[in-house]
Amino acid sequence: MRSVVVAVSVVVLGAVVAHPQAQAPAPAAGVKQTAYIKASNTEGGDHFGNGGTLEGDSVSISGDGNTLAIGAVGEASRAKGINGNQADNSVFDAGAVYVYTRSAAGAWSQQAYVKPSNPGAGYNFGHAVSLSDDGNTMVVSAYFEASAAKGINGNQADTSIPQAGAIYVFTRAGGRWSQQAYIKASNTGEAGVGDQFGDGDQFGFSVAISGDGNTIVAGANAEDSNATGINGNQNDNSMVSAGAAYVFVRNGATWTQQAYVKPSNTFGGTQFGYAVSLNRDGNIMAITSYDEGGISRLVNGPQTRGRNGSGAVYVFTRNAGKWTQDAYLKAENAEQNDSMGVSVAISDDGNTVVSGSLDEDCLATGVNPTDPTCDHDVANDTSAGALYVFVRPDAASQYKQQAYIKASNTGKADIFASRLALSGDGNTIAAAAPLEDSNAKGINGDQSNDAAQEAGAVYVFTRAGDTWTQLAYVKSSNNEAFDEFGSSVSLTRDGRTMVVGARAEDSSAKGINGNQDDNSADEAGASYAFAITPPGARSSQ
Repeated sequence: MRSVVVAVSVVVLGAVVAHPQAQAPAPAAGVKQTAYIKASNTEGGDHFGNGGTLEGDSVSISGDGNTLAIGAVGEASRAKGINGNQADNSVFDAGAVYVYTRSAAGAWSQQAYVKPSNPGAGYNFGHAVSLSDDGNTMVVSAYFEASAAKGINGNQADTSIPQAGAIYVFTRAGGRWSQQAYIKASNTGEAGVGDQFGDGDQFGFSVAISGDGNTIVAGANAEDSNATGINGNQNDNSMVSAGAAYVFVRNGATWTQQAYVKPSNTFGGTQFGYAVSLNRDGNIMAITSYDEGGISRLVNGPQTRGRNGSGAVYVFTRNAGKWTQDAYLKAENAEQNDSMGVSVAISDDGNTVVSGSLDEDCLATGVNPTDPTCDHDVANDTSAGALYVFVRPDAASQYKQQAYIKASNTGKADIFASRLALSGDGNTIAAAAPLEDSNAKGINGDQSNDAAQEAGAVYVFTRAGDTWTQLAYVKSSNNEAFDEFGSSVSLTRDGRTMVVGARAEDSSAKGINGNQDDNSADEAGASYAFAITPPGARSSQ
């Protein structure tokens, strides 16, 4: 934020001298919790803020920071549409989304309770959510939805393909929400054809929307085609759970599928589409295969198999409506079963890509640690987790790995960076470790103990030049064992507001800033809003 220098006149020995007013001092860098957010119909088992530790991004804050969407996949109402009957609990795991808005004074309030046009038992509506910059367009997935429909606004009444998956687009006008589209893949799976992940392709396992709300990418991690590249053969089912991604674009109020996307090295079981991210204008996207098995430790290196489960990130660019694969990203210390790609985020300009590797095993701490055990294949399985940053100077250049980042209190089975978010300028990262075990509360508490199993934590990192440093170690204000704080995380474009989900938090409170000390609603879930002040930020006063 830019400081304003104002010239004022002072009299010195009869002369008028211009003297600049001193700049406002920079506020202390750090993080502060600003809200504790619950659903309007809190119930045990709703998992408000995320349905699974390793699944979905159920929290999304708009780019401008004034709209927040939170999914609760275990919510059980059979209501349809907007602001229906929340008291009904007759449809197990139907799912719901709650929309909140922030006033000019910074106060949050619930604006809408959102259900799909075809709620169903086990559909898990709200599994993944994503908001446009202005918050007026929202995409929501129900990755276990069961219709055999294909394309846009097809037959929702069919339930012949369990776990086929669907995504829904909602728009807001004059403060009122409505469903704009019901979207299915162009190759919805076949009834009765199953694999180890269920019958369907799980379309909508991941979703992302561009800043203007006119481009959506959706992953289907269990899709089975052996096609490679763009718009290949969708009708093949010979590569079980290879995975795919689908791009949709909007013209006016009409959505169409623009591309069916596969990686350059399709293999069964690699789950391409597990995580997706779009840059601001929607012309660059990052898609992961967290179980990819390429042997390379180079960007755009050989794609031959050799390190099973090491994971990869693929970057695609769009030019005149045509998509092409631009990069194949691998970690410099890739190891078997590291699972890089369980999470991904891309900056506004597409020149910074970050990805989490939840099963990375090195127990070093900090940024770019020099511990030799981090540099080669090690016969252990700690699942401590790591974060990788890839950068390029411009769109004509190749990405390179800029940083390898570990938590400040690396621990076994913490799965650090399994969820993450990135600011628009690429200079702020929020990386979650939802199974971290400290009993600390608030900001920068005691990291040294393991007294609260799977309580969870979030780590905020900032970049100056090419150097990354940890800004804060963040815990909830009512941190307890098994809350899984960090099961979802989202940042505004400017990186100044962060929202974190804790899917298994137990309070029965409702609304904003209720009673955090109640534990009568097991795994109801909660979310928390934080203000971030990066180093060097200046007041506008």
